[in-house]
Amino acid sequence: MCLGCHGTKGMSKTLSKGEELSLYVDPVQMRESAHGDFDCSVCHQGFSAEDHPEKTFSSKRGYSKLFSGVCTNCHTDFKGIHSVLIGGEVGGVVCTDCHTAHNVKPFKFSQESQYCLVCHSQGIHLNFGDGAQLPLQVDPAHIEQSIHRDLTCSDCHSDFSPQAHPQRNFKSKRDYTVASSQVCKTCHFEQYTETLESVHSRLPAQGNEDAPVCLDCHGSHAIVPARETKALTPPICAKCHEDKYSAYKKSVHGAARISEHNADAPTCSDCHLAHKISDPRTAEFHLLVPEICGRCHSEEKLMKKYGISSSVVKTYNQDFHGITLGLYKQKGESKRVAVCTDCHGIHDIAKPPSPNSPEVHAYLAKKCQACHLNAPDNFSASWIPHYEASFGRAPVVFAINLLYKIFIPLMVVGLFLQILLHIWRLVIKR
Repeated sequence: MCLGCHGTKGMSKTLSKGEELSLYVDPVQMRESAHGDFDCSVCHQGFSAEDHPEKTFSSKRGYSKLFSGVCTNCHTDFKGIHSVLIGGEVGGVVCTDCHTAHNVKPFKFSQESQYCLVCHSQGIHLNFGDGAQLPLQVDPAHIEQSIHRDLTCSDCHSDFSPQAHPQRNFKSKRDYTVASSQVCKTCHFEQYTETLESVHSRLPAQGNEDAPVCLDCHGSHAIVPARETKALTPPICAKCHEDKYSAYKKSVHGAARISEHNADAPTCSDCHLAHKISDPRTAEFHLLVPEICGRCHSEEKLMKKYGISSSVVKTYNQDFHGITLGLYKQKGESKRVAVCTDCHGIHDIAKPPSPNSPEVHAYLAKKCQACHLNAPDNFSASWIPHYEASFGRAPVVFAINLLYKIFIPLMVVGLFLQILLHIWRLVIKR
């Protein structure tokens, strides 16, 4: 009876706000739906062939919300996500958004994620106690590209499933992010234990609620493999360390990584590590700087690729600064000694000009005077930074080194000859 009118294509109703609400029902879809055996009045109560009251609605959304409430007349034993939706924890979704109105099909899924994405691929949100909202929409493409693509939703969201969808209340987005990051340690326990020794882990106790947690750096659903994370590290760290990132971008390392996309150039995690991040302001970290820089600058093959000497760490360790540093390490003392960053900078490392240029001498003089307060402007001229002495660069030092290389072996050989002669004389006299 009803389809005599509502089976006519183009039938519609103009609502108060001017929207057109389609009143057309496809007879074939209705017949094949899960409700195909129902009379229209089962859902549209108050309507019949004899009685067809005029209903007024302001918008299509208002209409959908009102009539979705009819579903609970039969579906009283709703569980999981349905109890949350009907309870109002997640706003913006009604029954017909997922199930439609007249073309209702039984839900069958080969994967759990397909079930979850029925709702979570739409614009739903979670309300927090402070009035903020968190979008719960998940892009299926992010799941497909994620390193976790072979996992099910409940592997991370362990309390949730098609059968169970508990209501969770948080004061704020930050509380939610911190709580959700605890899930990661279920699989990544080694990385989690490293973060406990990180400088970041001490910040919450100091009242800093914005201390980074797993989700802040890795994201939630679009998680890339660790080997691809290196290029993304500087912008991630910049969320908190913007001033350091600005300096890094202009440095020789940052320009190579960001502008030239050079995978050999170091990023934040190469020097500071990813999870076990030490406080760079401590004396202990300062003493480790030559070792940190040496990870790259002692690699002969890598340095040769860019025409850089791979002996810079070796020459530093042979220099009075490096020797002093080694002595302090042996004694377990943490005292201030000039290391790589004292001369070259930290995040703002620039490509050095010609070693004999006035700019270099002026720069080095300023750096030397930071420790050697009364040092003259030509103080650095007495130092051969990172170079093997040569006749052209430092002839006096080269000559002395050469003399020692000749004199010491001759002296040792002469000593042995003298000992042999003494032994021979003793034997002859007997």
